[in-house]
Amino acid sequence: MSPNDVSVVLVHGAWADGSSWAKIIAPLAAEGIKVVAAPLPLTSFRDDVAALDRTLERVTGPVVLAGHAYAGAVIAATRSEKVRALVYVAALAPDESETVADVFYRTAPHPQAPKLAPDGNGLIYLPEAAFAAAFAPNASQEELVVLASVQRPISPACLTVAMERPLWKDRPSWFLVAEQDRMIVQETQRFMAERMKARMPSITRRL
Repeated sequence: MSPNDVSVVLVHGAWADGSSWAKIIAPLAAEGIKVVAAPLPLTSFRDDVAALDRTLERVTGPVVLAGHAYAGAVIAATRSEKVRALVYVAALAPDESETVADVFYRTAPHPQAPKLAPDGNGLIYLPEAAFAAAFAPNASQEELVVLASVQRPISPACLTVAMERPLWKDRPSWFLVAEQDRMIVQETQRFMAERMKARMPSITRRL
């Protein structure tokens, strides 16, 4: 099976959309790799898994499934037989019976991480200042303006559902640890990657 036979499906995290993968999509496409960014509604964990499954239905052939942050939980909840491998980019990987919140809050947050709480409509928005302080501290000013303007809020219903058997127990997995991440601290990322027995690249990316 050659790389050109495999599709890469990219799944965004909270407060983002598929365009957050723009700098990844272009290089992959330039290599002749088929790439799809799956849109998540972020309205509930069940809704997000269903949205991912709809995207996977549109893709033919084997899939490498990549998730960032919250999406790590979502990619591990699909049961699609097309998925041959999982890639975690500073992503959350709850084990069976754990929730996203369980792993996100397992250690003290980074000092610059924002405090999160639902608004009057029960949705969690990221404070505008948090984009530069924690969410994307290496982004340009223009990129920060766009990120804050188009952010997609996340529902608490995405964070409180107990995980069933995660797919990473049954598929090869890779985990890119972002050592300077301010949303999911490095210690938590390494804990999850080691528990998963995921392969960890030696390079470090600032996310």
